[in-house]
Amino acid sequence: MTWSQTYAPLGGIGTSALIAAIPVVLLLALLAFWHVRAHLAALIALAAAGAVAIFVYGMPVKLALASAGYGAAFGLLPIGWLILNAIFIYQLSVETGGFATLQRQIAGISGDRRIQALLIAFSFGAFIEGAAGFGAPVAISGALLIGLGFKPLEAAKLALIGNTAPVAFGSLGTPLVTLAPLTGLDLLQLSAMVGRQLPFFSLIVPFWLVAAQVGWRGMVAIWPACLVAGASFGSVQFLVSNFHGPWLVDIVAGAVSMLAVVVLMRFWKPTDEQANPAPVTAPAKNTDPVRATAWQAWLPWIFLTAFVFAWGMPQIKGRLDAWFSPLIPVPALHHTVIKMPPVAPKPTPDPAVFKLNLLSATGTALLLAGIASALVLRVGAGRALRIYGQTVWRVRVSLLTISTMMALGFTTKYSGTDTTMGLAMAGTGWLFPFFSPIIGWLGVALTGSDTSSNVLFGNLQKVTAEQLGLPPLLTCAANSSGGVMGKMIDAQSIVVAAVATGGRPDSPTAGTILRVVFWHSVALAILVGLFVMLQAYVFPGMIPN
Repeated sequence: MTWSQTYAPLGGIGTSALIAAIPVVLLLALLAFWHVRAHLAALIALAAAGAVAIFVYGMPVKLALASAGYGAAFGLLPIGWLILNAIFIYQLSVETGGFATLQRQIAGISGDRRIQALLIAFSFGAFIEGAAGFGAPVAISGALLIGLGFKPLEAAKLALIGNTAPVAFGSLGTPLVTLAPLTGLDLLQLSAMVGRQLPFFSLIVPFWLVAAQVGWRGMVAIWPACLVAGASFGSVQFLVSNFHGPWLVDIVAGAVSMLAVVVLMRFWKPTDEQANPAPVTAPAKNTDPVRATAWQAWLPWIFLTAFVFAWGMPQIKGRLDAWFSPLIPVPALHHTVIKMPPVAPKPTPDPAVFKLNLLSATGTALLLAGIASALVLRVGAGRALRIYGQTVWRVRVSLLTISTMMALGFTTKYSGTDTTMGLAMAGTGWLFPFFSPIIGWLGVALTGSDTSSNVLFGNLQKVTAEQLGLPPLLTCAANSSGGVMGKMIDAQSIVVAAVATGGRPDSPTAGTILRVVFWHSVALAILVGLFVMLQAYVFPGMIPN
């Protein structure tokens, strides 16, 4: 049995889009205004999405249930597995004393909390985004900031805002590597086009980050550091994306940005240094504190980078996929959902193949990095298992929340409701260059992934651009560039931030985190839209030939 998606079940795209938006609006309202716990809000929104899919869009009940089940499994394995092992590395670093040493080293670069936010939330977060992506930068940056004495809500906000400009090139360029064959556009030209959009925002984000942290006056006081962090990152982002490709953009740019800020601190210091209270990190109960050496403090993060980088190399990844990652067809969903034009060039069944990630998963790379660290640091097997058990207990509710959120996202994806919302924006005529990145923003906010947003709306961007006489390269790249600004408000990122900063009396809920970053996300997405409008009509020479 097959089922064809329909995008205007009520006769018009506008009316259908209003109905399609009900689950998303309901989720945001429950989290932000009614303070409902994240997993309960996700369950209610999932029920609403299922009702819209079945009773409005005519999706068979069996397919709706299969879509939700597919999303829940995806949330537990690739995403939940990654978060679990990222937090495990952090806990291991805390217990071995390495994290306290790392804190002292970062504080030695600068005791100013604004400089620390730039180094960790922006530069180091971008480096991790380039190597891993999928929530790891938010989890690790948030935990590092907490350990340096940042309040949990502040740490979550800074980690989310900082994890924007690097996302389009995250995980070794996966979003663009996925978008190129989907749209038939050249990968290197896509990389170059995104590299002519995001560097401007890479320059802005450090200023924005610090202003969100301490206000305008506090940001102006350290403008040289903001400029050095953003300009170094943005310039390298442009050079690597335009003259090499999308694979190493964030890794190289993040490393250069960190080095540039460290060098700046040798010659310049803020006149009004703002320090955090004493760091709150302490060894877990029933363990003796250990003073790790400098190299031991960095060891878990060095292993993390090495393993994740190796896992992302095509030769290694392809071999391990062949050995350990069988493709498992989703029962009742495999080759049954038919995407219709203009989203698909021709009606094609969606494969809906659930890839069971084992050794090829980034999360498993993080686990191996933790095991390697435990071996080199001589952490006994019993102690390592106890730390891992504590980590599982800490994230248990969050894993349930992520699973439910992904079930919601997959239900909207396979029912076609998210496509309806995208098509409503695509009908804006000459204003489409402004709304093109807004569509990408919507896709990331719904799916939690710039890659998924490119898969969802990439071809829609190309078809609409061709109909309006616009360069498809511009709008397809804008989908990815605009999508990065939705990364700070997607359910996955919000929950990851809540996990990374949780476990304390003043730890924020997912709804609280969403409220403090929502308007930052909207404002930055609007700026991307305006910038793409300028590229379309005022500066078309910025578009690669």
